[in-house]
Amino acid sequence: MTFDEQIDEMMARVRKLELKARRLVRESFSGEYQSSFKGQGLDFDDFREYQHGDEIRFIDWNVTARMGMPFVRKFREERELNVIIAVDVSGSSDYGSVNYSKREIAAETAAILGFSALQNGDKCGLLIFAAETLMFIPPAKGTKHLLRLVREILIAQPNNPGTSIEAASTTLIHTLPRKSLVFLISDFHADSIDKPLGKLAAKHDTIAIRITDPLEKKLPRGGRVTLEDPETGWQTSINTSNPNLRMAYEKMMLRQHEGVVTLLKKHGIDFAELSTASDPIPSLHAMLNRRVRKRYR
Repeated sequence: MTFDEQIDEMMARVRKLELKARRLVRESFSGEYQSSFKGQGLDFDDFREYQHGDEIRFIDWNVTARMGMPFVRKFREERELNVIIAVDVSGSSDYGSVNYSKREIAAETAAILGFSALQNGDKCGLLIFAAETLMFIPPAKGTKHLLRLVREILIAQPNNPGTSIEAASTTLIHTLPRKSLVFLISDFHADSIDKPLGKLAAKHDTIAIRITDPLEKKLPRGGRVTLEDPETGWQTSINTSNPNLRMAYEKMMLRQHEGVVTLLKKHGIDFAELSTASDPIPSLHAMLNRRVRKRYR
């Protein structure tokens, strides 16, 4: 396949993702998105008489003096958000044992979140990373802009296929001038993620979207096979017919999974668990609903 043919095929996939994402947003996603995410500030709205329980710091003393009774300032929530979708395109993102790779699920998720943001008047930007930050596209509005973001996710080719959550977090912390909503999409197969996630969550409203594949959780019985780490190139030969080996592998991956979940909870980061073997929508719905319940407790 020539390079031009590859680009044509990629753009056909982007257009297909656009149609699917628009339909999902129109049918069921936009309202949940809007009710889940607060604006990042308050705009002055009007004055009203002071009522018991109002915060004293909102009393406007000039108006109070003119009216002869206490008046407070009313505010309305700033609606427009800066939404940043940070996507891991490391070597492991191209893996998928079922129908789609992690990267394809990430691109579909980015399209759904992006169209939800645009429909609600928010700006959407993109960070692509692997072992280092590959590209940052500032937040903007418009369908053409969003389709470019999805395309960049699908075509990115890192020179170093490793994963650095720290590099992505550092870029976002230093690049974004004000508090933003960050969707961090990765399989989180990376070292040293505790401090970077803590620093990122302290500055920005961060949501982790973890994408896994069924074979990462449980090895099938397939005899002797050679496994290769797509990020380091390291290879090893194992006998998957050995039940003790399969059990040890399953326990190891479970510990890694639980370790990531523990860190996300430690830093107050909401998260969704997606799989290459299933539709991402139910998990995204569940995550948004959890945020709505937390907001209105």
